[in-house]
Amino acid sequence: MSCFTLQDTQKVTRNNPLQLAPGEQYEVQLQFRPKHPGFYPAALVFEFKPPHSSSPPSLAFHLLRFVEAQCVTSLARELGPTAPYRPRPIMSAEASLRYIVEDGEQPERLSANNLASVVMLRDYKVPPYVRDLIKFLNGYSFSSSSPSSTPSARSRLIDNQSLLEGGLTWESYKELLQLLLYLEAIQMEVDIKKYNMTKSPMFRDKAKKSLLVLEVPGVSENRPSVLRGDSLLVTKWGEGKEGKVLVKYRGYVHRVELERVKLGFNPKLLSSFIDGQKFDVEFTVNRLTTRLQQRAAELAFQHNLGNTLFPSGGTTTKTPKLQQLCFSLPLRLYDKALEQNPEQYSAVQNIVAGSSRPAPYLVFGPPGTGKTVTLVEAIKQVLKTKGSSHILACAPSNSAADLLCVKLLEHLEKRKLFRMYASSRNPDDVPTAIVDCCNMGEHCFVFPCKEELMKYSIIITTLLTAGRLVTGGIPPDHFSHVFVDEAGHAVETETIIPLAGLLDPDNGQVVLAGDPKQLGPIIRSPLAIKYGLGVSLLERLMKVSLYQKEESTGTFNNRYVTKLLRNYRSHPSILKVPNELFYEGELQVFANEMIRNSYCNWEHLPQKVFTHIGFPVVFHGVAGRDEREENSPSFFNVAEVEVLMEYMRKLLQGQGKRGLATISPKDIGIIAPYRKQVEKIRKALKIVEKEFKLTSIKDLKVGSVEEFQGQERRVILVSTVRSSAKYIQTDQRFSLGFVKNEKRFNVAVTRAKALLVVVGNPLVLRGDPAWDRFVQFCSSEGSPGFNSSQAEGSEEVVGRLAALCLQAEPHVETEESEVQQQLDPEWRNEL
Repeated sequence: MSCFTLQDTQKVTRNNPLQLAPGEQYEVQLQFRPKHPGFYPAALVFEFKPPHSSSPPSLAFHLLRFVEAQCVTSLARELGPTAPYRPRPIMSAEASLRYIVEDGEQPERLSANNLASVVMLRDYKVPPYVRDLIKFLNGYSFSSSSPSSTPSARSRLIDNQSLLEGGLTWESYKELLQLLLYLEAIQMEVDIKKYNMTKSPMFRDKAKKSLLVLEVPGVSENRPSVLRGDSLLVTKWGEGKEGKVLVKYRGYVHRVELERVKLGFNPKLLSSFIDGQKFDVEFTVNRLTTRLQQRAAELAFQHNLGNTLFPSGGTTTKTPKLQQLCFSLPLRLYDKALEQNPEQYSAVQNIVAGSSRPAPYLVFGPPGTGKTVTLVEAIKQVLKTKGSSHILACAPSNSAADLLCVKLLEHLEKRKLFRMYASSRNPDDVPTAIVDCCNMGEHCFVFPCKEELMKYSIIITTLLTAGRLVTGGIPPDHFSHVFVDEAGHAVETETIIPLAGLLDPDNGQVVLAGDPKQLGPIIRSPLAIKYGLGVSLLERLMKVSLYQKEESTGTFNNRYVTKLLRNYRSHPSILKVPNELFYEGELQVFANEMIRNSYCNWEHLPQKVFTHIGFPVVFHGVAGRDEREENSPSFFNVAEVEVLMEYMRKLLQGQGKRGLATISPKDIGIIAPYRKQVEKIRKALKIVEKEFKLTSIKDLKVGSVEEFQGQERRVILVSTVRSSAKYIQTDQRFSLGFVKNEKRFNVAVTRAKALLVVVGNPLVLRGDPAWDRFVQFCSSEGSPGFNSSQAEGSEEVVGRLAALCLQAEPHVETEESEVQQQLDPEWRNEL
């Protein structure tokens, strides 16, 4: 390591050896002069051999010593580990005790429901054998006295293992997806226990004395997700002795306010309650989400969606007259800009013509290429050319569904569309522009009757809330089109909710928009990940020959799929590496020239490139250190936070200089892969804001890759965290972090419009092909900070140094998933 130097009076080298007598000492000084903050490990080797060349080589030996030095600032000391890392197992609360549950008071009028239940939604309780299957797949040996060791039970376990290993086919569709959903549901039950609280005080609500108020840290970020109508269990702290039946009280959520919830309990608890009384709290999973998906897997089979979900192209409905008419007459688009984009225009034209039916039409939209506006235009054109159409437009999240609605309202009358929210939605989150065309009543959300709903030309919901239309008995031939935006983010069983039971498989048209090269849905169960639940319907279909490039032409068949090629977001230098790695170099730069070039002359770029496009991409090498603290297994890297804060200071204090555009905190985003790093960055921002008296940074978003997918900022800073290769294989197995995960890399580096700054350890990152290409690309233009040339020696030594970790990691068995431990992702309950 070039920051270390050795000094001694005799200037000893191999060619200038020093002879030591027995017991003699010789002093060698090791000096550490770092150029940058960070953690620097090195291997120091002393070679000893006999003084005579005639001595046998076996008498020679080496002493190896590991040296670690750290250069820190006052900020780093503030952000260091609060306590040594001591993992704890996730235990079931009072699992060994018998208990009874006293039910609480549900919130009044969650919804005014005029939509009768016609199609039953079963409980879909997890069968007992599934828990044994998890043990079996993990190599657990059942004792001879165990019920699972009987021949019939073992045969069932082997059959289910074969089902999982056989992959998804139309014949196995229902059974396999339902089994994977059961595996995921069990893991969710375990992971939610992370948020259980002990000795938590509750207080009476001042406005409504019958409600109790509980502080729940993280609830505003959906960690955990707690919605109106959900429930949790509380136990009086200190109760629960062996042999005694424990009483648990179920509290229903009446209201969620920032970091606290208001709960309705049984009068038995309220009658003895004292303000400030302490309770142990258990959080529960809302099983409605997985129940709707379980039913969808069943209904897909019942409604013969095989040609839609496993298309071959041989059974396409032929409507030559309609297609000829649609292609011969030019479409007059509402959004005139789309008429200048041949890919967007072609997609709209084919969707209107129904060219792919009964196969879904796919809009393959790389970052910043306008997937949503293409989908919105197609919906408007279908309605204009086929006035009798009934369209169901969906997205995985409420925010994405709201965006569809807002854009549709730009040209459509409010009376033609209906935005249907779930009863658990917070009315305060409904955009003002949508209030007049949604189901929000005076005090609650209203579900109109089936006949009323069927009058609307367009209904917009989340994927899960579309299940309410299935339950309400909307006929399968009612909707002529189902559009799904952000389809790559959803589990396949979520995507089929608006299809199974709502779409005529022979005459309906399905349109999916998304990018299979970006992040898919978050899955917690390692077994569900292994056997494919994390693959969205969009990604699976893109692997079908129908949706791949034709060998003869080298292009996609636009009868089934359109790949959007014009990027309206990023500077060409930001786009270059992901374009080459994931999009075959086909993306074209159409971003606003003034915005994309606004940081090309920034004085803090590593090297000025005197061309008309500049080079607003920085890779800043940091020799950091992976750390953990207390009982959180999630990683953080203080050295990288220090560097990020320096860039923040330069950005916010240097605006307006040398022609730079004014930038506000809302124009900046910071991405980190691990939850603990996000927390450290947020803490550092508060310290730096106070220290340097910066502009308020409350609008600056710091979050995970998932939280930035689908978003963009003028400036993006990325912390890669990883400085040790020790855990990279774990990261790869569970799709964690950035290293060894192409999709995370792709999303992280494609959010920026004008400036991208990435900090990380090049020794570790260059072990991954995608990161290696990115680091080389940046190095060719000059990269500040630590770089691999400062680590001298062979590649083998460099690799060992990158993986060096001297502290023994404590280990404890836990059923909690790696995804939950490292990322602590939001709990999505987008009803």
